[in-house]
Amino acid sequence: MADFAPCDFTNHIDIVRQNSKMTSINSAIEIDLTGQIVSDSIGTKFFSGFGGQVDFMAASPHGFDGKGKAIIALPSRTNKNQSKIVPFLTQGSGVVTTRAHARYVVTEHGIAHLWGKSVRQRAYELIKISHPDDRETLEKAAFERFKVMPSP
Repeated sequence: MADFAPCDFTNHIDIVRQNSKMTSINSAIEIDLTGQIVSDSIGTKFFSGFGGQVDFMAASPHGFDGKGKAIIALPSRTNKNQSKIVPFLTQGSGVVTTRAHARYVVTEHGIAHLWGKSVRQRAYELIKISHPDDRETLEKAAFERFKVMPSP
């Protein structure tokens, strides 16, 4: 049997938190080296809605059982072979999930655990899961942006 309910119920933080081991998996269009996540636009062009991403990214890790996870999953590259992990977000893009809410980011190259990390550590984690052909460029960009090499 299916139970349909409005999103002001299904996405409510207190409702989400009641689920045991609540794990939310959301997608992204791009993510910058600090962990800012864009999920609804490509520059100024809106591509989709962000649905309950904000609600589930905030609620899942704070489940009543303490066992939830909030995950962003994305391919490391676009269909045009451009990196989805970028030094800076495309101009005009809107941040849907802030770096303060980013916990786990997953690509086909691994998992970046961002929670509680410094900006330099976040850059390191994200570069590790980027496409191997993009890593050198991202390392150079991270050095230019942060004036230090990304490190664990």
